[in-house]
Amino acid sequence: MEINQEFHVTYFDADCGRIRTEVFDTMAAAELFASRSITGEDSWAVVDAVPVQQEQLAA
Repeated sequence: MEINQEFHVTYFDADCGRIRTEVFDTMAAAELFASRSITGEDSWAVVDAVPVQQEQLAA
């Protein structure tokens, strides 16, 4: 059973005042999204690498 990773970006969406999460296949895409999500002094974003088992990918 092969284990892969996906990358979750949790960030504060200042437009609606909520915390949101987006999922990406690559760290580069996640980091790019995170950096673009930080638009002001109160903005923040966190990138987490999350292991995903191969059978979950097929679901």
